Amino acid sequence: MKKKIALVQMNIAAGEVEQNYAHATELIETAAQQKPDIIVLPETWNTGFKMTEKLPQDADKNGERTQTMLSELAKKHDVNIVGGSVAILRNDKVYNTTYVVDRKGNVISEFDKIHGFSPAKEDQYFQGGDHTHRFFLDDIPCSSVICYDIRFPEIIRKTTLEGVDLFFVPAEWPTLRLRHWELLNTVRAIENQMFLCAVNSSGFIGKVEAAGNSLLLDPWGEEILHLGKDEEIAVGTIDLSVIQEIRNKINVFRDRRPELY
Repeated sequence: MKKKIALVQMNIAAGEVEQNYAHATELIETAAQQKPDIIVLPETWNTGFKMTEKLPQDADKNGERTQTMLSELAKKHDVNIVGGSVAILRNDKVYNTTYVVDRKGNVISEFDKIHGFSPAKEDQYFQGGDHTHRFFLDDIPCSSVICYDIRFPEIIRKTTLEGVDLFFVPAEWPTLRLRHWELLNTVRAIENQMFLCAVNSSGFIGKVEAAGNSLLLDPWGEEILHLGKDEEIAVGTIDLSVIQEIRNKINVFRDRRPELY
């Protein structure tokens, strides 16, 4: 089974909520013209990854605006959307949340970023999530985390043990640690023998430059797509028929000895 995935590497204007919603809509509309099966956005595209006292005011209340927008676009274009993540306000707390929408416009899964990036004080402004998630897009078992979560392999392995063939990592990752971004995503694809789609933002958040360099990787860690640092939409094709052959050649799931670790 082959599927086309559109990576939307977006310039995000920190704190400019109306501008970001309009721009994200425009980019999704543009990506949809290439008839992908799945469109993927980066992290905190509605507010930017900028911790200020204004964040609760800017956050999407209960994620209602985001869910409505993604649902309407998914139905209009008959496409699945992994909505990156947005800052939402729920029960008077701010969360960094992913919404996944199927072709019919149904919100089929949501996920709150588990690990706040403490060097940027994210953990002081966002409430951490308390669950992983697993969902199906066109019968493909999928999962995702958000940005800093990729540094914690335990949560990715926990989900992949339940069966995952396609994994998503929306992020707003800085150029300063570009090498980490490339290596961590590649290793997660290899060690879990799955396709991995890591979509980063581009441009600047204040003085911090986002690295771009979004990736679409196969289960060997080989690059199907590797974007540059500027805003860009790119579409790559994954062939899910190769997964079982790869897992049969090096069967890490069968050979695990979890009783020892």
